[in-house]
Amino acid sequence: MQISVKSCWTFIQHSWSFSMGSAYQFHSWRVFVVVCALPCICSVVALTFMPESPRFYLEVGKHDEAWMILKQIHDTNMRARGQPEKVFTVNRIKIPKQIDEFVEMHTESSNAVSKVIFRVKTELYGIWLTLMKCFIYPVKDNTVKLAIVWFTLSFGYYGLSVWFPDVIKHLQADEYASKVQLHNNELTEDFTFNFTLENQIHTNGVFINDRFVNMKFKSVTFINTTFQNCYFEDVTSVGCFFRNCTFIDAFFYNTDIDDSKLINTKVTNCSFHHNKTGCQMTFDDDYSAYWVYFVNFLGTLAVLPGNIVSALLMDKIGRLSMLGFSMVLSGISCFFLWFGTSEAMMIGMLCLYNGLSISAWNSLDVVTVELYPTDRRGTGFGFCNALCKFAAVLGNLIFGSLVSITKAIPILLASSVLVGGGLVGLRLPDTRSNVLM
Repeated sequence: MQISVKSCWTFIQHSWSFSMGSAYQFHSWRVFVVVCALPCICSVVALTFMPESPRFYLEVGKHDEAWMILKQIHDTNMRARGQPEKVFTVNRIKIPKQIDEFVEMHTESSNAVSKVIFRVKTELYGIWLTLMKCFIYPVKDNTVKLAIVWFTLSFGYYGLSVWFPDVIKHLQADEYASKVQLHNNELTEDFTFNFTLENQIHTNGVFINDRFVNMKFKSVTFINTTFQNCYFEDVTSVGCFFRNCTFIDAFFYNTDIDDSKLINTKVTNCSFHHNKTGCQMTFDDDYSAYWVYFVNFLGTLAVLPGNIVSALLMDKIGRLSMLGFSMVLSGISCFFLWFGTSEAMMIGMLCLYNGLSISAWNSLDVVTVELYPTDRRGTGFGFCNALCKFAAVLGNLIFGSLVSITKAIPILLASSVLVGGGLVGLRLPDTRSNVLM
């Protein structure tokens, strides 16, 4: 994940591009997509060299292959322990019920399609039975508690991950708006604009015989303004609008001024030639877009210390202690967001929050795996992970809708669910010294 965010910040912030044909533009974000695809391709290749699960081989009746993989795992572990001479022996293997046995029970006169449908139904029924086993004794209480912890941690973590960048963007927008330049009732004649006009509002102005050449409008709004005999060439506009304006005998060449920017504007005897098409925005034009990637990069980078700490201390202080206290401390750290009034403070809080919460994620993964027996481990973990994704979507929707409304509700909501989930996590059974079932 850190590599993905780093490559995103590295590639997308550049505004370079090149053309393939007359219309296709290969921008920097396409390079980022290609870079992100490379690890997936490498993973697919690497999977071909990985051995299959012994349990799967037992389920399909390939007992010899399962025995060989178990022997390979045993020999690798013994070499790592300095005991390569130890012989692999198996006293008993519990063979799970094979799916093919149920399929063969189906009438032999059935066609291939009905057999496939029956097999799918059998698989789904087996998954359903395994899921129901996660809600019966002795793992029922653990499943309920794990579901609460997974939901609360995901809801708070992913909700705040959406809220943080948008809050910083709003802080930037407020600061930018406070510096706007106001121009009222100004007359400009026979002047050449060949520089950038930025963060301005022109009201009731008049421009006569002016030239706008090789320049840029950035966050400029013209209201009730008249342009007469003006010349526009190589003009780019970002966040620029002409409201209730009048253009008389104006000439436009290689500009991106179109109907979407001419709002209730009257155009008389004007000509438009070789208009620009597509998005002309770059990171130089929209600095907040750059900050979205930069803030995510810093937030992702902040999890490295938490990963190192959890790897070194999990077995020493225990999974539950790390899980519970990490979530509680993450919830407490959210309260300090109340005092965040600048970009630097909010970014610092984001890094602190991510550094604390990553230890909870690592501990929760380990605890979830160790609390379920082998026949329910995959299904139980999958159920908790699906609940995690649902909570992430819910958190994104709720926190995203509150960005521009209030800061109190997201802070109190995230703190409450994280602290509550951490206290529930402390009630889980300790699995530090348990042998996997």
